[in-house]
Amino acid sequence: MGIQVKKIHIVVITGLLIALAFVFDRFGFGFGFGFGFGFGFGFGWLPDYLLIASTLIAGFPITKKAIQASRMKAFSIELLVTIAVVGALIIGEYVESAAVTFLFLFGAFLEARTLEKTRSSLKSLMDMTPLQATVIKDGTTLILPIDEVKLGDRVRIQSGEKVSVDGRVISGEAYINEAAITGESRPVMKKRKDKVYSGTLIDNGYIEVEVEKVGHDTAFAKIIELVEEAQESKASTQKFLEKFANLYTPSILILCIIVFIVTRNIGLALTFLVIACPGALVISAPVSLVAGIGNGAKNGTLIKGGEIMEKLAKIDIVVFDKTGTLTIGKPEVTRIHSINVDEDVLLKLAAEAELVSEHHLGRTIVREADKRGIHLAHKPELFSIEKGYGVSATIQGSAILIGNMKLMVRGLINIDSSIKEYAIQEEKLGNTAVFIAVNEQVAGVISIADEIRKEAFETIQILKSSGIKQTYMMTGDNRYNAKKVAEQLGIDHIFSEMLPEDKLKQIKLLQQQGHRVAMVGDGINDTPAIALADIGIAMGAAGTDIAMETSDVVLMADNLHHIPYAFRLARATIRNMKQNMLFAVGIVILLLAGVLFGRIFMASGMLIHEISVLVVILNAIRLVYYKRTGGERRWMLTQKKKTSTIAVSP
Repeated sequence: MGIQVKKIHIVVITGLLIALAFVFDRFGFGFGFGFGFGFGFGFGWLPDYLLIASTLIAGFPITKKAIQASRMKAFSIELLVTIAVVGALIIGEYVESAAVTFLFLFGAFLEARTLEKTRSSLKSLMDMTPLQATVIKDGTTLILPIDEVKLGDRVRIQSGEKVSVDGRVISGEAYINEAAITGESRPVMKKRKDKVYSGTLIDNGYIEVEVEKVGHDTAFAKIIELVEEAQESKASTQKFLEKFANLYTPSILILCIIVFIVTRNIGLALTFLVIACPGALVISAPVSLVAGIGNGAKNGTLIKGGEIMEKLAKIDIVVFDKTGTLTIGKPEVTRIHSINVDEDVLLKLAAEAELVSEHHLGRTIVREADKRGIHLAHKPELFSIEKGYGVSATIQGSAILIGNMKLMVRGLINIDSSIKEYAIQEEKLGNTAVFIAVNEQVAGVISIADEIRKEAFETIQILKSSGIKQTYMMTGDNRYNAKKVAEQLGIDHIFSEMLPEDKLKQIKLLQQQGHRVAMVGDGINDTPAIALADIGIAMGAAGTDIAMETSDVVLMADNLHHIPYAFRLARATIRNMKQNMLFAVGIVILLLAGVLFGRIFMASGMLIHEISVLVVILNAIRLVYYKRTGGERRWMLTQKKKTSTIAVSP
């Protein structure tokens, strides 16, 4: 901000000097005073001196920047302007030199001010960062700076206050606006055991929260960090333009010399030098990318940089995981079939074995035991995750296997034909059949079902209408359930009963066929596939560190509508960037042609040049206000009545 204030002061001073020079020259103030004895003092030189002063004042920061760039072996636009201005001063073109330096500096000031608009999303996020928290300690209430809040502290938040930490509600209820995290402005009810995030706002209610993360470790802080890194990350087009600029400047210097040799007109050569400045071209890519990334951040969609934006715009195949992605990720136990053991005893054994599991099915079993009031007294020993199969653990000396039929076969567990038939029937009904074996004997089957997200069908259709050629679903679930979900959602290709390594092979195969693949997962079990795909998209990733680190695009809300929005935003951003580049190149060509044909002069050309820079920036600012298209919104409204919630398995 201090640099900006200094720059505007220089602009004002130089502008006033040019105005005074114009007034003195226009109204004939080239006067003198006689003192007799043949001695007099004239002021005819005043307009020129004012113009020279204006040139030197405005030219100083330009020249300084040119020298700094030259020391780093970079050929900057400022170097072209500096050479041209020095030349103009030498040949006595003071009006041109003053006008060029003033316009260049004024243009730079306006660019900086306008660019702030494209970064407004990041600034608004940073402004929402909580600075203090109300902490309850030993029965007393203290207002502490956020840096002094510790893990495990009890924090109180009331209506109208910001949540200052990541944690879980331990008392009270409240409606919380989580727009800063998810982009969704509708308040969400939070009650005991629910998770809350720093930077969100309590609309109504009162809660007490146990601190789990604070400061730089919170999801909100990581969002800001990701957006900052993304806005600094460069697209391949932007990198090309920067390399081009380093070659362009010395090339223009050589052309300027050629123009002078051919025409013997130093004024024409210097004008050519100034007009050739590629200012609009150099900023055409970064300004669009910053605006697009900022828009995404404001709407709960983090796109990690310019290169990711370019890749996202070229995607032609989208691969979905099922559980937690196409389904809501909150499955419920629908039936328990026990064999020679009490149902609650079987559930207790399974829940104790799954206590430390992070898988959706494991958490569902634990949650069902909690609902039934079953006390889980024993933590699992020798707990092991068999990816794509299930888990194994030891509970009080009993060996427990929990997973699919493949895990039973792998563990050499004999399954009676009647149990196999029962499991198949459950799967045909849309359930996932989870086998439980105790000491190498099948003890029962727990059936679990999930719900398809209500927006899943319309999301698939919008993606297809947006130019996505094919959609895939890859899941470790049984083929019956996978087929049922795919048919309901209109997914083109299904791959069921897949292990993590199978998903990787399939994605690699699609890439070898020349496709650009996006993998959408919940960020927990799909990390390898997300990492391998051209674009990895983690949805519902608020607070999930591994999703933020691994994926290219992070959707903070559990809402599939953010996926087509991300594709459309990426394409709009790249389209905007190309518009800027074509406009900038066109202006430079027209200006240079005008110079060579004697139609454009230094000051007027510089004015057009600066206007072109602002046009490029203003075009990019349109991305700040980018929203879903009217057609897309209308499609959603017309289709909403046709969709329904269907119970299916994870």
